[in-house]
Amino acid sequence: MTEIKDKPIQIFLDALASKSATPGGGSAAALMGAQGAALVSMVCNLTIGKPKFAEVEAELQEVLGKAETLRSQLTDLIQADIEVFNRLMSKYALPRETEEEKASRSTSIQAVLQEATEVPMQCVHACAEIIRLSKVAAGLGNPSAVSDAGAAVMAAYSGLKSSALNVYINLGSIKDKSFSETKLAELEQVTENIEQMVNEIYQVVKTRL
Repeated sequence: MTEIKDKPIQIFLDALASKSATPGGGSAAALMGAQGAALVSMVCNLTIGKPKFAEVEAELQEVLGKAETLRSQLTDLIQADIEVFNRLMSKYALPRETEEEKASRSTSIQAVLQEATEVPMQCVHACAEIIRLSKVAAGLGNPSAVSDAGAAVMAAYSGLKSSALNVYINLGSIKDKSFSETKLAELEQVTENIEQMVNEIYQVVKTRL
């Protein structure tokens, strides 16, 4: 079966707009992040190989490699979000007539909820890294592509914030307080000062236009 990420963008958008629960915000967030990574790669590719940028070529080669790895990871997360959501819905559909069935259903739901939290958390981490890479691209990249570095940081930021919301909503249904507290602390650590960084990168881009 062809994964949604391998279908034309119009198919994805039509599915996103439909009554179907998947793809949803989680997949959209991963796509935002993947677009951010692709734009970082674009800036690098428009800079690498040009003699006047020879001094920064090695650094941008490294940025390019990281951006492409993240793009691949985020593209996979588009489908991962769909799959974990569908698994969760299947657990909610389990029978709950007897006390034993109720207990088994609850246990199954809680287990998948934790999995469903990990997917957007991975997206948060990836998008945060793309934001950091976009800072390098914005500062060192070809000035003719600097606006693309700005688009990269904004796409990654949108993906990060959207994914964070999915982490929050899943944690709200998880009964394991230790797990929830750990994930909240992780989320806070990853996103600490992220707004300030995004604003700074945006200003760097504006000054180079």
